[in-house]
Amino acid sequence: MKSFRRYIDKIKPQFEKGGKFEKLHSSFNAFETFLFVPDTVTKSGSHIRDAMEMKRAMSVVVLATIPALLFGMWNVGFQHFLSIGQDAGLWTEFLFGFIQVLPIIVVSYVVGLGIEFAFAQFRGHEVNEGFLVTGMLIPLIVPPDTPLWMVAVATAFAVIIGKEVFGGTGMNILNPALTARAFLFFAYPQDMSGDKVWIADKADAFSGATPLGDALVGDPISASVSDMFFGFIPGSIGETSTLAILIGAAILLFTGIASWRIMLSVFVGGLLMGLIFNAWGMNGYMNVPAYTHLIMGGFAFGAVFMATDPVTATQTSRGKYIYGFLIGFLAVLVRVLNPAYPEGMMLAILFMNVFAPLIDHYIVQSNIKKRLKRLKTINIELK
Repeated sequence: MKSFRRYIDKIKPQFEKGGKFEKLHSSFNAFETFLFVPDTVTKSGSHIRDAMEMKRAMSVVVLATIPALLFGMWNVGFQHFLSIGQDAGLWTEFLFGFIQVLPIIVVSYVVGLGIEFAFAQFRGHEVNEGFLVTGMLIPLIVPPDTPLWMVAVATAFAVIIGKEVFGGTGMNILNPALTARAFLFFAYPQDMSGDKVWIADKADAFSGATPLGDALVGDPISASVSDMFFGFIPGSIGETSTLAILIGAAILLFTGIASWRIMLSVFVGGLLMGLIFNAWGMNGYMNVPAYTHLIMGGFAFGAVFMATDPVTATQTSRGKYIYGFLIGFLAVLVRVLNPAYPEGMMLAILFMNVFAPLIDHYIVQSNIKKRLKRLKTINIELK
């Protein structure tokens, strides 16, 4: 690595101002800071020297998605061979899933990073590191049979409309990955719902229904609780295994990257709404055990990887409890009461993304009023 570092230092002047390739400074800087920790520090004001900068934080999030990704690849192959009645073995199933999923990841990164680099060059800014995570999340929340051109269009929409028009990473009000998923859901509903999309190259006679789909039409849920928890069910690539998602959650919480307040509140909100429906019990979907909602569909994945997005979530400690609780509450509410939107998690998070600044505003105003009231009390006592 030292020789590589010396080579980077040797060619670096050519990308600085006045160099032969100064217009490509943003692209060069992106590669350099991805490979090596930046050596720049603040020059004035108070600051904290920390080894964990933004690119490293994003890399930890990507690392946390790996368990869900690897399991998802295997499950894609497992569901395929199950549908055609073959027992292919672990590695054959994983290889099938790997071949199916890898192109989706490649398309997501090539299109997204291409647009990011283009915007950085046009604006003369550094390349934002946020897409390191978004580029992985988009493939994990789509069905395995999603056409690659749809992935490309949705990724472009998410980066341009969901982020860059607001000023880039750190300025967007909506989660970019969920913006891509919402675009696909509303633009191509036939490829994002129903039984045919959840299993790649399945046999025609095999239903391919997800537990969420079973509950939606009033049929008994075909999968057991253990199958839903471990992930042996059809579904989006990275959303089926709650266990793999919880492993990722442990990584995020251990490293301090994600907020445990938001995660916990999402699950509490979803569980409470499920219990309310259980008490109401007007139809079969309302009678689905409350805890089942937490392991069906994209609920767990949304709670761990989407709701905790530091840019679009609330920033205050109390606000995180409110934000997370309402996401879980609304997710179950939407999926049960509105058959048109069985995956309520997507809409719940996007809806609360919009209201996150308002929640923080009222929390801050409340704190200011409390302090002013306390100050008046102290002044009165002193007099």
